[in-house]
Amino acid sequence: MAGLWRKAPSPCIGICKRPEGGPCVGCGLTKAEKKSFKRRRKKPERKALFRLALERLEAMGKRARFEHVYRRRCAKKERPCPLDKL
Repeated sequence: MAGLWRKAPSPCIGICKRPEGGPCVGCGLTKAEKKSFKRRRKKPERKALFRLALERLEAMGKRARFEHVYRRRCAKKERPCPLDKL
């Protein structure tokens, strides 16, 4: 399923608010991590980034909202959702 991860849309869901320069409250990624997403083409790299983002979102209490919006985004782009494989 490497194609699933290679074609996965960015975790960014268009909120982009980073209090005090920390991770985004929408996707759970820092600015540098978000920029590096396209360069991370291999499955383990992208999978690790998604897991990190989901851990942060869970700690912020925003994981459920992220998953709902991200799944909708994947469906709109007609791509399988990588969250199903974590």
